[in-house]
Formats: sequence, C-alpha cells, structure tokens
Amino acid sequence: MFEKRSKSLVFVSDSEAKREDKHRDIPFVVWLTGGPGCSSSLALLFENGPCSVNEDGTTTKVNPYSWTESAHVLWLDQPADVGYSYGLANDSNEEMISEDAYYFLQAFFKSDEGKKYKDSPLFIAGESYGGHFAPAIAHRIWLGNKDVKEGLLKLNLAGVSVGNGLTDPEVQYKYSAEMAFKNPYNIKVVSEKVYESMKEAEPKCTQLIAKCNDGDGKFDSFECQAAYVYCTRNLVEPINASGLNKYDIRKECGDNPLCYDFSHIEKFMNADATKKALHVDGHSSTWKTCNDDMVFDKFNIDTMKDFAPYVADLLNDGIPALIYAGDADFMCNYLGNHAWTLNLDWNHKTEFNAAEEKDWNNGAGLARTSNGLTFLQVYAAGHMVPSDQPGHALTMITQFLNGEAF
Repeated sequence: MFEKRSKSLVFVSDSEAKREDKHRDIPFVVWLTGGPGCSSSLALLFENGPCSVNEDGTTTKVNPYSWTESAHVLWLDQPADVGYSYGLANDSNEEMISEDAYYFLQAFFKSDEGKKYKDSPLFIAGESYGGHFAPAIAHRIWLGNKDVKEGLLKLNLAGVSVGNGLTDPEVQYKYSAEMAFKNPYNIKVVSEKVYESMKEAEPKCTQLIAKCNDGDGKFDSFECQAAYVYCTRNLVEPINASGLNKYDIRKECGDNPLCYDFSHIEKFMNADATKKALHVDGHSSTWKTCNDDMVFDKFNIDTMKDFAPYVADLLNDGIPALIYAGDADFMCNYLGNHAWTLNLDWNHKTEFNAAEEKDWNNGAGLARTSNGLTFLQVYAAGHMVPSDQPGHALTMITQFLNGEAF
C-alpha cells in the first residue's frame, strides 16, 4: 500500500502507520480492471500506480500522476486465476464476484495490514468490464451495510466510479455504429456500407439484450448468450477487421490481440525477484495480462446484464457516482456511456438531464453533474484514460474523492 506524504510516495510499514492516526481521513480506492479476466496489476504498472515498468521489463520509474497522490489504492486481481490470484475458480457472474469481493474486503479490513484503513472513505473504481464489477461490488457492500451480520464490519462506502465501462449494454450497443463512423475524430473506422449494416443490426442486438434482462433480476441464459454472440459478430467484429485499435481508434491495432504490447510488464511480473517480493514464488502460475481461457469465456452470459439499476440504488441513497470515458475508445465508447447516464431511472433524473454540460479542467473534457452523479467525457483519451491523460485523470479522481464540483 502506498500513501502520499510531502508530495512523495513512500511505503509505510505497519509500525509507522500505527503511530499515525490520519488514515481514516484519506480515501481508500479499490481498483478493478475489467476483461473479465484482466489483471488490475496491469493498471498499477501501466495506468495509475506509483510506478511503471520500463521497456526493458526489468526496471521501473516513478509515475508522478499516480492515484496514490490522493488516496490509498488497492489494485485487486479478481476473480481467482486472474494475475496471481488463486482459489476456487468458479465465478461466472456478478453475484459471485460481488460476494467474494465483499468477504475479501471484510477480511482485509480486519487484517493487521488492513485494519488501519477500515474507517477510510471507501471508493470502488472499475474500468471496462469494471462497469459490471464496480457497481455490483459497491451494491453488495451497500446491501451488507443495511443489515450487518454478526462478526462483520459496516464498510465506509463513499462512492463508485467507472471509466470506459460496460454497464447498461442495451443502451450502449445502440451507439456502436455511430462511434465507428461519426466519432469526434472524423475517422471512418468502417466503410459506409459496413456502417449501414451495423445500424441495421443494432435493433436486433438491443432486443436480444432486453430479453436477456427481462424478468425482475432473473436472467434468461439462452437470450443472454444469443445477445452476446449476435452483438459481438455484428457490432464488434467489423471493428476488429478494420485493423484499427478498438480501444483507441486513433491508432493501429498491430498483431497483439489486445492492440497493445504489454510484454515488458509480463516480463517484469514473471521475474523471480518480483514473484519473491509478492510472496508468490512458491506458485507455479505464470502472470498474464488477461486470462481468456480460464476466466473470460465463463462470462458470456453475464456480459449483457444491466447494472445501471445498481448505480441508481446507490445514488438514491446519497452515494455519488463518477462515470467517465475517453472519447477515442470504441469498445465502451463515450456516446453509449453518456446515453445510459441520461437514461438512468433514479430520483434526480430530471435534474441531471437538465444540467448544463460544462467545460472541464480548461479544455480537458466535458462534464455534466447533478445530485451526486457526474458524467465526464475526457478528450484525447482512449479506453485507458489514466494512461492516455494521466494528469487529467489524477485531477478527475481527486475532485471526485474530495467531493469537489466538476
């Protein structure tokens, strides 16, 4: 765990931390990378952590824009078989994910290392598929706080944040074709003919997603699977075929399936010295950026589920939410994220939808905020905002954690 002191990053030992009584005033952020199946350690070393890995894969450098400048941060690799995490690898939906995370946090905040943070304002932050993870886990904490079972803690839940996330697929997939052909960068990711075919496919895609989510929280497995297959084939595969990076349409994809080369990070994470420092040198597992075979493929049914109502429950109880999106990302694009926040059924929908969209951070983005909900379009950033716009991302999260106006 890292914290800020005198504008420098330091590792604080347990003995030193116990002598200081300031932890309760500093926000505590739990970061969740998406996938599903991608390691949060990737974000630590590539996006918003206190250091990043150099291209040689053996050394690191300080990241001056680390989110640890404003908060304690825990990068959580979950579920089991993501990163170096291990255990009963049977999670395949958000009910299982959120239950595991809830009891992990209970154990962590009771541990010798974690108990000094138990009173800190707790924020759950996710990226990409974290648009499922973060609302589900925050919602489970919220429910647990409503009825604290014997032996458990009431967790100090203070907010939820999602960056370029998939939260309300039915709304978000309606903007796939527009982002591919009428984006802010005037990049024609697909031809006009392909654009028209994508537009034709959107109604059926969203109808299947609606059927997936029809039934008071009871999901139709067949319809969810059908929606995943149809929407992926008709609205995502054309982007893959374009050769451009679906996470940042301003760039070429290249040969890597993720469109980014993380080999230097994989080299660093699999080094003997790193494994020893992380106390995983006794395990035979190899660290991967994303575990597609053992994790990703289990979540096809879960992918098309709607977690926007979870955000509404939190907002209605006074727990703020920050939804942000880099506007060069196709996969979880800003158009769809903007749309679902406007579509969200909550107590202050009218006020939020009527709120003025304002310039943010001197031309860095466009913000709409009201009654605890903020949507922020971040200019000149792709799927990983803290990597593309690190300074602005730190300003953004600091404002949110401190309850400052956008």
